[in-house]
Amino acid sequence: MVSIRRAAAITASLAVVLAACSNDGGEGSASGAAAGGDCHVGVAWATFQEERYGLRDKPAIEAALEAAGATLTDNDAANSEETQASNVEALLDAGIDVLIMNSVNPQTILPSVQAALDQGIPVIAYDRELENENALFMTHDNVGVGRMIATAVTEAVPTGNYAIIKGQEGETNPEFLRQGMAEVLDPLIESGDITIPEGAEVYTDDWDPDNAQDNMETILTANDNDIQAVLSENDGMAGGAVAALSDQGLDGEVGVGGQDGDIAALNRVALGTQIVSVLKDATVLGTAAGEAAVQLCENPDISQVEGAVASTSTGGLDTYSVLLDPLPITRDNLQDALDLEWLTVDQLCEGVPAGEVDVCP
Repeated sequence: MVSIRRAAAITASLAVVLAACSNDGGEGSASGAAAGGDCHVGVAWATFQEERYGLRDKPAIEAALEAAGATLTDNDAANSEETQASNVEALLDAGIDVLIMNSVNPQTILPSVQAALDQGIPVIAYDRELENENALFMTHDNVGVGRMIATAVTEAVPTGNYAIIKGQEGETNPEFLRQGMAEVLDPLIESGDITIPEGAEVYTDDWDPDNAQDNMETILTANDNDIQAVLSENDGMAGGAVAALSDQGLDGEVGVGGQDGDIAALNRVALGTQIVSVLKDATVLGTAAGEAAVQLCENPDISQVEGAVASTSTGGLDTYSVLLDPLPITRDNLQDALDLEWLTVDQLCEGVPAGEVDVCP
């Protein structure tokens, strides 16, 4: 596995600097013209619904490409499968050399991915796996993320009824996360310490916080509020779950875990309404993906990208991946989140009584 520190050192010393800009419109946006560079990278984003993609992933990719003198064109599908297929076609028409694909639906986008490969365009499956042996999968270790969420929550709430709020059905990330959770939960379920009531494990359409709140409300109603912990597969949905808990006066009483390091989630950790947010340094991932794209412009063999290791996809295909290490943030190590300079002390400590946690004055 590639560590965050090592991934940060995945550098291609490429010298020409480019002034870059882009927008998030669904029609696509060109980010400058390469100053002597001939590497044109396209990014097909699934959504900017989660704050990390616009605040950290995209700027990091832009900066890595800018440092290499490469050109960027990107677009946003706004969680629409049809829009993303059109967006990929637009990127191919724009003459890109490498496609970074952050898929809305990893199955329905496969014909578009194959169209790129058929044109000799290397593909990076960014943060969401694609069932294509020729796509380089770049993400954090999501099995490890699931394990970290479950570990932190079970240490705080070792017994009781658990709810699990999963992401979009049909994607592989929810399954990776659930696999990691199972490594921690299964022995506790077998011993009888933890129970997942019938109907308390649900997928959430589009990973949407409002849908997660609806799911959590349904779970609470079905169980007469007898839920002691919630494992959410991302922070946005954790926010929806906490909103449902708050309506019942249970926020801070029920242990909640999530992931992504969203500002609101880190504030909830400081407040005590969320036990853990597993932080995936999206800046490091974006930087690594941008640098990998430049390497693929020079050599389209995904196995030769620095840090790539042979792996097997969920569907059993032999391929290559780059996996980065996540970091669980709890009340005990909030300073680690501040050290990344993603948020200010004021944002982290909003509403937290003075002195309740070390980092909040």
